[in-house]
This record gives sequence, C-alpha cells and structure tokens, in this order.
Amino acid sequence: MSDSDALKGKNGKVRVIYVRKEEEQAPARRPATRSSTTDRKSGQRDEGRNPWKTPGDRARGGARADRASSSGDAPRRARQDAPPRDDSAGRRPRGETSDSPWKTFYAGDDAAVPDHGGISGKSQIDPEQLRRQRAEETRVYGENACQALFRNRPDAIVRAWFEQSVTPRFRDALRWMAANRKAYHVVEDDELAKASGTEHHGGVCFLIKKRAGLDADGYLTSVAAKQHDCVMALEQISNPHNLGAILRSCAHFGVNGVMVGDSALLESGAAVRTAEGGAEHVKAIQCDDMLQDMQRFQRAGYTVVTLTGNGGTPLSEVKMPARAVLVLAEEGGALSQAVLSQADIAVAINGTDRVPSLNVSVSAGILLAEWWRQNRG
Repeated sequence: MSDSDALKGKNGKVRVIYVRKEEEQAPARRPATRSSTTDRKSGQRDEGRNPWKTPGDRARGGARADRASSSGDAPRRARQDAPPRDDSAGRRPRGETSDSPWKTFYAGDDAAVPDHGGISGKSQIDPEQLRRQRAEETRVYGENACQALFRNRPDAIVRAWFEQSVTPRFRDALRWMAANRKAYHVVEDDELAKASGTEHHGGVCFLIKKRAGLDADGYLTSVAAKQHDCVMALEQISNPHNLGAILRSCAHFGVNGVMVGDSALLESGAAVRTAEGGAEHVKAIQCDDMLQDMQRFQRAGYTVVTLTGNGGTPLSEVKMPARAVLVLAEEGGALSQAVLSQADIAVAINGTDRVPSLNVSVSAGILLAEWWRQNRG
C-alpha cells in the first residue's frame, strides 16, 4: 500500500484534523466596543423607521453602496489575477501562510496529533484479540442459572441484560455490578432475545468468562483426600439439553466432576440453563483420550462402571464402589469396545423392554441415585 493510500479513508478522501492556532500566532483583531456596536445598531433601526429620505441622504447612501461594491469586487479581482494553485495533492502547499485562525494538520504529518484518549474515532482493537476474547466468553441465561452463577463466581460476569420484571429478584446482583463497574442493561423482551440468542432466556442473560477445564491428573490432585467420590464420564454426548440434565443430577447427588471430550460443551447457554444452577457445583474434566484417562483413575483407586443395554449385572444387585467412574454413551449409541473392555463392572437397568432404551440423562440419574443411596445416603 502506498503512503498516499494509507492517508485515505473509505471514501477516498484525505483525512485532516483542524485545531485552533495558539493565541499569540493569531492575527491581532481589535474587538468592537459596546458603544460602537450599539450606535451602529441604533443607526440601522433609525434608518429603517424613516420612510422619507432627502436627496442628500439618497446620495450619501448611494456613495456608501458604491464603496461597498468596489471593496467587495477587489478580492474577487485579486483571486482571478492570482496564479492557479497546485491541487495535485488535494490541499494547500505546506509552509503557505494564511490569515485563518485555524491550522490544518494532515494525516501523516510529523507534527503530533492531539490524543483524545480513544473517546472518538475508530476502535483500534486487534481483530485477532477480539476473536480470542469471544472464544473465551459465553452467554448464560435462565433465572436459576444466573442466580447460581452470581453466588458462586460473580467475577466471571462481563455484562448482563435484564427484563424489568426480574430486577427485584436480582437486586443484589445489580448493586454488585454497579459497585464493580460491570455493564448491565434493562431491556425489552425482543432485545434480550437478540442478546441471549434465544427466546427461552428466562428474563436474564449474563456474558461470562469461560472456566478452563481440568485434566484428569489435575482433578485427581484436587480430590486426593476424598474417600467418597463419583465422576461421570460421557463418551460422544454433545446434546446440550442432555448435558444440562446430567449436570443437574450430578449436582443433586454430589458428583464432583464430569469428564467430556470438550469441556466447553458444559459451558453452553442451553446446557447451563437446563442444569438450573447445577453447573456451578460440578467441575469439567477435559478428556482427550477416554481410555487413558480411565486408566489414570483406576490407578488412583477408582472403579470404572459402564452401563450396557444387555448382558450387564442388574443395577439392584451391584455393590456400587465408594470411588467410582460411571461411563455413559449417547442414547441410541453404544460405548466403544475399548472402553467396555476396560470396565471393572458392567451394569444394566432392567425394565419392561417396551421401549428400546432410556434417555441418557434419565439413565445417569438412576445410576447416581443408586450410588448415593449405597455410599452417602
């Protein structure tokens, strides 16, 4: 890109900034006195009120008009006689003086342009930084989900939107955001739907910073002292509503961690809303290799329990271990053969067989209820 192109805006025009010259550089002008101004206005009013003029008055008025006309023509004749200005650069040549009290700074001049602190003008945010920032943020909506998030990690909130009807129940959150300079908006339903990306926003939406998921080793270190611990491992489950329902059951039955292939799935707005606040009580465990992570848990003293459709031990006959990893697959699917072969216990949930299977979130709730009954209930 050439230097001249760098100075042009989107419309092809050269950008310029006009600033006032210093007072000592401005040409001296004698201000009009109050009396002279008053006399001149008074004379104009008197002349306007006199409908009759003597021949001498008309002669004097004509002389004044001739002098004004000749004085007005002089600048025009001077401009016509002056040599043509070089407009090749689209501006007055540099160094040329002018009687104007305004001084022109052109983009690219060596002279420093006044700094306005970023208040006006185009944003200079790096696009890559903006994309990275958006990747690190997510939107959470739903009244119970947002209330739980505010109670457990208010510092994660970046911005908030509320409908007027829910503000009395978020009075503490509003006060905290005002005191901590967090932006919030009280808006109508249609604007909140745009902000949250859904019509099922429940009257409130938070823009938050995502939590980073732990790896298997990091999680095991954090719960090393626990004698009772249950981890839910999900293979190829990505439906946000199923994930949210599982998170809700996990929070209810005291599960501390959920292991998934992409921990960001547990931070999606739909999953968090379906969890109804349960997402704030469960740690996300990032799992890049299910088989290897299962082995890590087994070496730490955990028992791996898988759910199978047929051939497993009825759940009612199984002694659920105090430290367990419960492994589930998406409804209608099956666990990989490698995972099944690595399991310590394979269980089945018996029923009437009138339907081929249960929803995965329902199966998770049944397994967790039995683990809780035997170990914590």
